[in-house]
Amino acid sequence: MKFRSFRQPQPLPAEPAVEAPSLPPAPSGTGHRLSSRSLWIPLLIQMGLILLIPAQDAYTYIAGRNVTLQTAPVDPYDLLRGHYQTLGYEIGQIDRLKQLPGGEWIEQNRYPVRSFYLILEAPTQQTQPPQPWQPVRLSPTRPDSLPANQIAIQGQTDRYGAITYGLETYYMPETQRDRLNQDISQQPDQHAFVVDVKVDPTGNAVPISLWVADRNYRF
Repeated sequence: MKFRSFRQPQPLPAEPAVEAPSLPPAPSGTGHRLSSRSLWIPLLIQMGLILLIPAQDAYTYIAGRNVTLQTAPVDPYDLLRGHYQTLGYEIGQIDRLKQLPGGEWIEQNRYPVRSFYLILEAPTQQTQPPQPWQPVRLSPTRPDSLPANQIAIQGQTDRYGAITYGLETYYMPETQRDRLNQDISQQPDQHAFVVDVKVDPTGNAVPISLWVADRNYRF
């Protein structure tokens, strides 16, 4: 009997492997750190800006000195419009400031926006309600030293040439507005309104309360 031999099939030659181009390895965690920084840094800046104003007001309230300001004549109905009230002050009247020593600065620098310091002097007598402090001179820079009965409050000219001190708008609780409105309507003299503020050593000021005759309303 004859046996037929079978040849085993030979494998085909393998094709040469194509190597992918090598890239330099990225530092471990670099992309994650960059994305985290790009996210957190803007957020921290925004939070700092949001907290800056309340922090400044808190410092002024704690470190500031009590000063009473005379309001300018106002319309009571405009005063109590909405949740936020607005007041004008005699120290915001340009014609009056121009008459003070150093007041010529106001006429020369009303435009553009610029800051200045108004020196106020305390009244000689303490009364209830308190008497307003009187402006005595104006300075383009903050004075280095002042007598014990004087203080410098920072103001600025806005883009329209008006004078502001950051005290023109304040919040009055709703529970007090009706009673305040009634008191105001009974006052024949609009100079019966004075406002207590705190002024810190840098000249920043925050409002504390409003006097209507002998009645005090805290903000």
